[in-house]
Amino acid sequence: MSPERVIETRDLARRFGDFVAVRGVSLAVDRGEIFGVLGPNGAGKSTTIRMLCGILDPSSGDGTVVGYDIRREPEKIKARIGYMTQRFSLYEDLTVRENLSFFAGIYGLAGAHKRRRMTDVLASTGLGARADQIAGTLSGGWKQRVALACATLHEPPLLFLDEPTAGVDPVSRRDFWDQIHQLASAGTTVLVTTHYMDEAERCHRLAFIFRGALLDSGTPDDVVARRALRVCELRVDDGVRAAALLRDEPAVEEVAHYGPVLRVATRGGVDPEALCARRLGAAGVAVNWSRPARATVEDAFVSMVRDDEHEARR
Repeated sequence: MSPERVIETRDLARRFGDFVAVRGVSLAVDRGEIFGVLGPNGAGKSTTIRMLCGILDPSSGDGTVVGYDIRREPEKIKARIGYMTQRFSLYEDLTVRENLSFFAGIYGLAGAHKRRRMTDVLASTGLGARADQIAGTLSGGWKQRVALACATLHEPPLLFLDEPTAGVDPVSRRDFWDQIHQLASAGTTVLVTTHYMDEAERCHRLAFIFRGALLDSGTPDDVVARRALRVCELRVDDGVRAAALLRDEPAVEEVAHYGPVLRVATRGGVDPEALCARRLGAAGVAVNWSRPARATVEDAFVSMVRDDEHEARR
């Protein structure tokens, strides 16, 4: 394994009886990366992360995490990682400071080192003024900060975040991602699972998982480029009828409503504006205006999922 390689897996799989939750997932994550594992609920993201953390044994495949074998050395992995879930799993009847003190003890921190780390994480997460507040009285965004502070107390080289922003307001989500980028810039590797496609744009590299299988991986730009999608936005008088007409076109990948605006994605390099003008014009639907738009990670993921579903039906 490369000295910079923090996670490396080969054909990782996990079965629960006859159900295959994860199948043949191969990942490579380097030091200081924010690596996103994306997919809908039930795609196999959390099962994958639990195998990487040493919580679940793989049914097949192998790999290393922070230099340790996921099959033979799970306890060594657990000591070298931070782990934060979407649910606030700390002690709600304790203060923020008491929670930090408790988890510092679990991680083996003591004395001056413990006090220094508690002071540091209170400052870096903005929790200083709330250190003596009962954790259960905090809002979701502040609870999230407490969870992140506890997960990073022992300065782990690798941080796992499992759906960390589920149910958190947009402002708190942005603040959280700023903190994640600060951690990564200081050398911490972050693996984050999410089903929020806009968060994918904030990662350095991505892996898309659907029905337990890896569909694609790479930088956000590379993943989007490989789908060869073109996108436009347009406004028409009858959006519902226009959408139905466009969805009948073989080259149209997706038509989505954004208020009065239609967002149309095409595959195979087809010009979406020209296609919309031709098809809607022939049906007597006037296009009031149109403009090109950027294909997003969400566009790419939807396209991959639909291809996968189409193949499964064949």
